[in-house]
This record gives sequence, structure tokens and C-alpha cells, in this order.
Amino acid sequence: METIRGLLWKPTPEEQKRKCNALVRQNVRKLERDIQQLKTTETKTKNLILQSSKRAQRNPAMAKQALQDTRIFARELIRVRRQSARLATSKAQLQSVQMQVNEAFSVRKIEGSIRASTGIMKDVNTLVRLPELTGTMRELSAELMKAGIIEEMVGDTLPDNELLEGEDEEAEEEVEKVLGEILKDKLPKAKEPELPQAPEAEEEEDQAEMLEQMRGRLEALKS
Repeated sequence: METIRGLLWKPTPEEQKRKCNALVRQNVRKLERDIQQLKTTETKTKNLILQSSKRAQRNPAMAKQALQDTRIFARELIRVRRQSARLATSKAQLQSVQMQVNEAFSVRKIEGSIRASTGIMKDVNTLVRLPELTGTMRELSAELMKAGIIEEMVGDTLPDNELLEGEDEEAEEEVEKVLGEILKDKLPKAKEPELPQAPEAEEEEDQAEMLEQMRGRLEALKS
């Protein structure tokens, strides 16, 4: 019945507004769930870093492996934080779209017509390319096009390598910062290479060894 009605009657502006708002809320809830999951992952990753550090302290033989593990987990933590920040930005952008859409419908109610918004179109085109929102954002885009609020949609989603572009820059510096933040002074340090001794130092070491041997002989004679 709804399908037949949709073919025969064009939805009213109020119906279009309700549907657009429902789709925006659906996307906001999706982003909130994803952000919460990333927070849980962040906590787990921090714990893995701490556990690796503790293993190294209990067993010095594992210190080198622990260093490698902590750095791997630190990189994962950086990735999770960046993704969380990106989704938080997307959520704010989506809420901005909702405000602009409601404003556009309000203007339509007053003036009797609606003008396409380049601002909304730019935001929607950005959001529809996010893998997390592709499906429902396409549906929202279609509704906004029907209402005349935007004029066109974008095509493909952003590939992962484009989403993560620039994330390798200063990566090692960020890893050090993250490890310093979480471990503070608990991070096991790699053994520093021994510097070659100067000839004077070697001579002093030989003299000390000779004195120690002499003391040993004296103690043996006394006994």
C-alpha cells in the first residue's frame, strides 16, 4: 500500500523532513556505537602495553620482545585514536547537516520554495564516502535530492589508504609519546652498546685486577 501511495502521491515537505531527520539520527547512533567500541579497544590496547612491560620486568630475557610488543600495541593505539577522532568529527558534521536541513525546510515553509545548499551538499558528499555510513547516507542523499536541498551525489567510498593518508608521518615520534604517556618510567630499555675502553682505562682495570689477585694470595697465606 505504501509503495502504491508513493507512486501516486508525492510526499509532503513535513514527511520529507521527518524522513531526513530519522536517517540523520540513525547515522548518529551508528557513529556513537562505533566511537564507544573504539574507546573499549583503546582501553584494551593500553592494558596490553602495560602487560607487555610487566612481563619484561619479571623476565629480563623477554625485554627485547616486550619492547617490540609495546611498540606494536602503541601503533595500534595511535590508529584507534585517529579513527575515533575522525568519527567524532563526522558525527559533528552530521549534526550540522541536520540543523541545516531543518533550516532549509523552515525557509521553504515561509517562502514556499527551497534552494539547493552547497554547504549541505559538501558535508553530505564527505559523509557518504565514509565506509561506516555509506549505505544510510546514500539513502539520506536521495531524500535530500528529492526535496531539492542538494543537487548531486558522489560515487565511491574513500579507500582505506586515503582515509589513513599521512598517518605514517612522525609515526615513531608518536609511538614514543604514547609509550611515555602510558608507561612513564616502566618501559624496559634496550641495553646500550658498550663503548670501547680507552687505553688508560684498560691499564687501570689491569692494575685493579692484579691488586685483587694479590689480596687473594695474602688471604690464602693467612689461612
